[in-house]
Formats: sequence, C-alpha cells, structure tokens
Amino acid sequence: MNFTPVPIALTQCSKTFHGTRVLEPLDLSIGAGETLVLLGPSGCGKTTTLRIIAGLESPDAGGTVRFGDEDVTHLPIERRHVGMVFQSYALFPNLTVRGNVGYGLKIAKTDPAVARRRVDELLALMRLEAHADKPIHQLSGGQRQRVALARALAREPRVLLLDEPLTALDARLRDTLRREMNTLLRGLGVTTVYVTHDQAEAMELGDLIVVMGAGRIEQIGTPRDIYYRPANRAVAQFVGTINRLEGHVPNGTPAIAGGNGNKSELFFRPEDGRLVDPQGASLRGVVETVSFLGERTRVTVSGAAPEALVIDVPGRSEWAPGAAVGIEIAPEGLIALP
Repeated sequence: MNFTPVPIALTQCSKTFHGTRVLEPLDLSIGAGETLVLLGPSGCGKTTTLRIIAGLESPDAGGTVRFGDEDVTHLPIERRHVGMVFQSYALFPNLTVRGNVGYGLKIAKTDPAVARRRVDELLALMRLEAHADKPIHQLSGGQRQRVALARALAREPRVLLLDEPLTALDARLRDTLRREMNTLLRGLGVTTVYVTHDQAEAMELGDLIVVMGAGRIEQIGTPRDIYYRPANRAVAQFVGTINRLEGHVPNGTPAIAGGNGNKSELFFRPEDGRLVDPQGASLRGVVETVSFLGERTRVTVSGAAPEALVIDVPGRSEWAPGAAVGIEIAPEGLIALP
C-alpha cells in the first residue's frame, strides 16, 4: 500500500442546524500520518466535526477545511480522497468480501490487475483470504469490521475517517480489534481521525485526543496529558475515575489558588491513593464496598471526604466492608482544578 498522508486544518468551523448551533467555532490541526481521536459523550459535536472533515457536512460561513495546502471546504466527499468506516459498516450484502473491498476501485475504473493485486494485499493484511468469496452475511462482526476497514483503505486515501467502528461488537472482541487497529494504523502511517465515546479506545489509539463537550473543544492533548493533567472538571470526570477532596488534604496541604485567583479543589486518580492504618493518617474513613476486578481490587471508602473515595489496590489485597482505613495520596497524583 502506498499512502500519501496529509495534514488537516480546520479553521473557525462551526455548524448550525435549523437555527440551533450544534458545533461552536473550532480550530483544529492534525499532523500528516497522525491518529487524532475525537472523544466525548453523545451530542457533543464529535461526529459533526468528522462529517465536516469528510465533506458530508459544510461548515457555517467563514469556516474552512484544508488538506495540506488544498482548500477542500467546498469539495464533496468523493473528491476529497478520503476513506471512511461508519458505525454500521454499510457493507453491500449482495457482494462478496472481495467485491466489497474492491468496490471503490471498480467505480474508479482502476486497472483490473492493479485492483486485484491491491485487494489481495488488503485481504492478507486483514487476515480475510479464507473468506474472500463469502457473502457478507456469513461473516462475524469482527470480520465485517475488517472488511469495512479494508474497503476504506483500498483506494489509498489521503485521510482515513472512522466513526465509532467498534461500538457494535462485544467487549472481548472490541479489545482484540482495538489492539489490531492500533498496530495497523501505526504501520500504515495514514492520517486518521477516529470518533469514539470509549475512553479505552481513545487512550490506546490516539496520538492526540480532542475531548469535546456541548459542541466545543474542552482539551487537546496526548492520552497521558488528558488523564493526568486534565484542563477542567469536565475532562477530569469524563476520562477515567476521579476523586474529589475539599478544604485541607493529606499532610495539611490546603486547597490552592487557581490561575484566576479562585480557590482550586484537589483531585486524584484511584491508583494514586493507598490504604493504610488509620492511626496517624490525615484521611480516615470506612470501607463501603469492595469490587474484585482481577488485576486490581476497587475499594470505595466513605467518610474521608465530602464524597466517597475510590481507591485501586492490588488484586490480591483483601478488604472487608466496615473496616476502618486511612488513605495516603502520592503527592504527584494531586490534580488542582478550579
């Protein structure tokens, strides 16, 4: 496969439907060959942003979309040279696996020998050779997902767009395909925009994550930035589990002033807390619930803060509801948010 990835730049792109603004003006830059994940709850604007990049929606007046040096704002999807995988996969039930993968090449009147070679290459890449002549209805959900991805890649697009492609699959298969897709995308080096509401997908696949809420960008950063250095409470509470402290915290550390002069509260992730003997601990409470999750045990402690605190301990640790415990927090795990 021979991909020529391009950078993408959205400038002041907003979208209004029937008088209602669903996407506030946003600026977004995606590097050539980068995988950018649009993450957020339903209705936050992430799919609208993807559709603007694809050419399925036009931004409101004044917004522009560029692929490299080319202004594609007014180009339809068929002229943008993008590959797209929809949540439903949108495969053709009357065609075989080979027919689906090669459909775009046929429409583009690609030389039959070149098309055959490229389809064979993609079938091998997706481990679908044994299913090449099967109709779509004979495939599993994971196989259909791979057919849809192969079809999107067949014309060697400049940009690959993926809209919740794993949502319809069961959890175990989703985990497997997520790992496979991560390896595939990094190997191909094609510029990719991936829409999801699943934090695990975003963390594993994204070079950068754009967290969206209520039609605007809340934060852009690496997965590690988003998790450990959230820009605000909305990001902190959407990505992973977060604990809130109030007033004075371990070792007498007070809530600190934020950049606007207002007091900030302190937060921490479950893995940055540790259960200790309550004697001498700054935070003390009672074990409320215990959930064994295999590699870790999740313990909920009440009475130590205004809200119950969630602490992750090693899976072999055993705690009983009702036990008095102290909590220590790693200093580097404290997150100050206004």
